[in-house]
Amino acid sequence: MSQLSQRPEKPVVGLPLPHESAGLHVTGAALYTDDLVHRTKDVLHAYPVQVMKAHGRITALRTAPALAVPGVVRVLTGADVPGVNDAGMKHDEPLFPDEVMFHGHAVAWVLGETLEAARLGAAAVEVELDELPSLVTLQDAIAAESFHGARPVMVAGDVDAGFADSAHVFTGELQFSDQEHFYLETHAALALVDEAGQVFVQSSTQHPSETQEIVAHVLGLPSHEVTVQCLRMGGGFGGKEMQPHGFAAVAALGARLTGRPVRLRLNRTQDLTMSGKRHGFHAAWKIGFDAEGRIQALDATLTADGGWSLDLSEPVVARAMCHIDNTYWIPHARVTGRIARTNKVSNTAFRGFGGPQGMLVIEDIMGRCAPLLGLDPTELRERNFYRPGQGQTTPYGQPVTHAERISTVWGQVKEESRIADRRREIAAFNAAHPDTKRALAITGIKFGISFNLTAFNQGGALVLIYKDGSVLINHGGTEMGQGLHTKMLQVAATTLGIPPHKVRLAPTRTDKVPNTSATAASSGADLNGAAVKNACEQLRARLLEVAATRLGANASDVRIVEGVARVLGSDEELGWDDLVRTAYLQRVQLSAAGFYRTEGLHWDAKAFRGSPFKYFSYGAAATEVEVDGFTGAYRIRRVDIVHDVGDSLSPMIDIGQVEGGFVQGAGWLTLEDLRWDTGDGPDRGRLLTQAASTYKLPSFSEMPEEFHVTLLENATEEGAVYGSKAVGEPPLMLAFSVREALREAAAAFGPAGVSVELASPATPEAVYWAVEAARAAGARERAGGRARDGIGNPADTDAPLHA
Repeated sequence: MSQLSQRPEKPVVGLPLPHESAGLHVTGAALYTDDLVHRTKDVLHAYPVQVMKAHGRITALRTAPALAVPGVVRVLTGADVPGVNDAGMKHDEPLFPDEVMFHGHAVAWVLGETLEAARLGAAAVEVELDELPSLVTLQDAIAAESFHGARPVMVAGDVDAGFADSAHVFTGELQFSDQEHFYLETHAALALVDEAGQVFVQSSTQHPSETQEIVAHVLGLPSHEVTVQCLRMGGGFGGKEMQPHGFAAVAALGARLTGRPVRLRLNRTQDLTMSGKRHGFHAAWKIGFDAEGRIQALDATLTADGGWSLDLSEPVVARAMCHIDNTYWIPHARVTGRIARTNKVSNTAFRGFGGPQGMLVIEDIMGRCAPLLGLDPTELRERNFYRPGQGQTTPYGQPVTHAERISTVWGQVKEESRIADRRREIAAFNAAHPDTKRALAITGIKFGISFNLTAFNQGGALVLIYKDGSVLINHGGTEMGQGLHTKMLQVAATTLGIPPHKVRLAPTRTDKVPNTSATAASSGADLNGAAVKNACEQLRARLLEVAATRLGANASDVRIVEGVARVLGSDEELGWDDLVRTAYLQRVQLSAAGFYRTEGLHWDAKAFRGSPFKYFSYGAAATEVEVDGFTGAYRIRRVDIVHDVGDSLSPMIDIGQVEGGFVQGAGWLTLEDLRWDTGDGPDRGRLLTQAASTYKLPSFSEMPEEFHVTLLENATEEGAVYGSKAVGEPPLMLAFSVREALREAAAAFGPAGVSVELASPATPEAVYWAVEAARAAGARERAGGRARDGIGNPADTDAPLHA
């Protein structure tokens, strides 16, 4: 076992500790970015000047009326930018645009003594617009061939030969919705300038180093003149990886120009109308199976709704393509990716980062094709799993390590949830209830862990030991409620051999750990944990030498366990506090910078080949649902999950992440339905679902009545920090089992073997129409028609893909 994954005696990692800020969260004492305003003197408030048109060129921008409003101090426009007028990394996102690209685009910002003064000032700004045609829907953009960014192609094997060898070939399409992050804390920043002109920005950001970089280039400053701190976030889910930068830059620009602190916080409606979402996708596919139902070939085109600028759309599409196989071996594949440019907010990272979109396509295919092949969907999925020892690789050429875990978690879920017995019970229930049907579906996941861009797979840390024995940890990861800081405390305490109460986490700051990667890609614990461990190992090695001298032994014979240094085979010992004090008196350095880079990664983006992931996380979920045939309303009766997190660093945190990820995934797939005005009237392009009153979020009523989560045991991941695996994103995809259970329940209203199409999100309305389709198939069968009429029919191998 490698040094990175090996655990010492009596480790703190693996203990089910509560979240380090849990007490602060539940008592309301936890501070977030905007809470700091009340501790800051003479703060100005920023408010956006939004233009409520989907597309148009600005012909006039008059700020004088705003300056006449009492309490307005300044109006920020593009003319005020001393550096680069851009909020992104690709220079396609003007901070102060001269062309409105989506309904609600901010073209200027008003600074006021109060938020109300700023709001009234923003309303007084006069903007004249030369309106231009707009593309609001994904279909509009595809029809107009409006695309931007790279258009990668992934090819494996010989696709044409694969289809020629297929006994069954099907074609189809799927369009599925985007998703709003709806973090509890909206985008926020607070910027100050000190007496030397240095800029300090408090930001609710998942990527402080990139926020620092954007602020610096907007202000025309070197990065060392800008410090960004993230105290904590009230949720992020990827929505604060790229998009906080522009808001922080506006606050920093205002602070530089006025000499006063500037606070920017979006209200909920502004956040919903100005910030990007999960990418909605359109998929056109053609798939071939052999006579036994094994996949032979797949040809697919994935089109993402990127919105008005690129943001992170290119890597999102790349990850979607890399995950279209999910747990299934596809010997011959051709997958094309492209990004539609629409006049909507610029879509961005969201938990799973394209992985859920790619995996949904293949799971939808399996659910639709199983009845056409005369197979139970569970059986069809099992027949196509990656198998260990077969030399199978993903379509992009990476070997699938620990492929046996796909079957292991699957089999454990089947056993623990009593699938065979419950399906018999469900069949009996359905036979006795013509207007209510139940179904039980099981789906699995294989999710690659690492950033698509190899350079991002690095982490840093700074660990300080004070002479009283207390320890302070700085690392590059940010805390958004996911428990990263808790895990880092456990890693540090384990490596140093001390109790966790000796360790404290400092807020994430760019002047302590430079050039960090975003806390994203489920890599926060992997990268930062390994960096913290590296720094602590340096310190422990120095302290072992000091302890060896005091105890009259060799350093290799000394162990520090539970805060006491002991010599192996001896009663001699030295307490941690005494050891640290001795080291200080001997002038031993008690600080260390740690670093980690993920080894073994390589990726050729042009060829779309390589091994971009350190390892794969696996999981399986079985979900039982009940559907009302009159309304399409449904409830989730029971969920059973087995998930692979390696050897958990913090089991309580990980189980919470699995539960939360599953529920968020179920929300995306069944409830959350973003709607825009697509008419040709004056409100074209307006987001219609601007609040929780119109945008349905999962709540207690959507929670499963029974919810069982088990972490896979004996699952050490060699080469990862203390044998653990990432947990943040993979569980979200376990919610595919909810959608597939709803599909099977809807099909139960029709004849055996019926294949029904199910929209995504599968709202009660969508489920009702799926039920009606199943009933219609039954009516046709009774009238002498074919039960399998409808979508997903067998197709000629030469049938073209829909664009």
